Amino acid sequence: MKAYLDNNATTMPAPEVVDAMMPYLGAEYGNPSSFHTFGSSVMPALESARASVAALIGASDASRVFFTSGGTESDNWALKSGCSIDPGRPGIVTTTVEHPAVLETARHLGETGHPVGLAAVTPEGSLDLDSYRLLLGPSVGVASVMAANNETGVLMPLAEAASLARAEGVLFHTDAVQAVGKIPIDVDRMGIDMLSLSGHKLHGPKGVGALFVRAGIALPPFMHGGHHEGGMRAGTYNVPGIVGLGRAAELALEAMEEERAVVTALRERLEQGILATCPGAMITSGAAPRLPNTVNIIFRGVESESILTLLDMQGISASSGSACSTGSRDPSHVLLAMDVDRNCANSAIRFSLSRYTTAAEIDFVLEVLPGIIARLRSISPYA
Repeated sequence: MKAYLDNNATTMPAPEVVDAMMPYLGAEYGNPSSFHTFGSSVMPALESARASVAALIGASDASRVFFTSGGTESDNWALKSGCSIDPGRPGIVTTTVEHPAVLETARHLGETGHPVGLAAVTPEGSLDLDSYRLLLGPSVGVASVMAANNETGVLMPLAEAASLARAEGVLFHTDAVQAVGKIPIDVDRMGIDMLSLSGHKLHGPKGVGALFVRAGIALPPFMHGGHHEGGMRAGTYNVPGIVGLGRAAELALEAMEEERAVVTALRERLEQGILATCPGAMITSGAAPRLPNTVNIIFRGVESESILTLLDMQGISASSGSACSTGSRDPSHVLLAMDVDRNCANSAIRFSLSRYTTAAEIDFVLEVLPGIIARLRSISPYA
């Protein structure tokens, strides 16, 4: 048997998504920017997808959804362009636990003269609003706070963070890549100025995402060239990807509440089973509001790399953090920001579920994992 529990890295494209994409990988291959009917007839499918994405995030104006290549491009666009709108506000504020797409962009901007402030988080991994508030000011152009952490699943207080930014005249962006499609997001109600999302995190295709930009924000284009996306984002449309993203958004909106309940129950089954069979295991951020699908567990005295290797040999896919950090031997920056001991941070495993996760997969992990932990502890010099 196999068990795929690394859905925060990527999800299986829904069969309905694949079906929706297929015509645009075949007979309907026209370029929607073309003058002729064969190409322009494709444009309604793109606009339908745009409306579906807007509905998923609560955006009343679908024209403010701009398609990109994914979350990383959307994050780069929001930060790099957001801090250049007003020359008197070149600063950026973000948090210590952001995805590398945000943190590395902020680091680069810092090297090019933009002041960067990093807000702290609580020991549970939530935004420290006092730390965040103190960093906002007249020199800050954009603040970016993720909607949900990709490693711990912790939900950030978006509405509060957006309100604090607005009070200081600061644009508010959220990297909502892990949250969109799993929990309700309403950009209008929450006062979010910019939001990034990615198709492959919500059972859509890879290589496509979107950036929502509230009307009235003169965000400069990030990519220059043709007139695509109203002159906001040049480049030939990834029609199959965009259509797939739109269908994934529709499915997520239709099934979100039911899916949340089912996935939360499976996550709790996994958590309780691990705590009952693996002495010394500790759930990270267990008391904080979290995504329904994410659990981060520390197995004291055992290296996460060894656990993942043995799990993989049994056909179980999990991770020790962001897929974008694979290959780094440093402990998770997220856990270190939460003041987790470095040795414990090196012992953390993330399991992330999806609508396609089964009880049989959870039971298989609970059958295999205790023996792996016991075996590794028996030879560990740290146990």
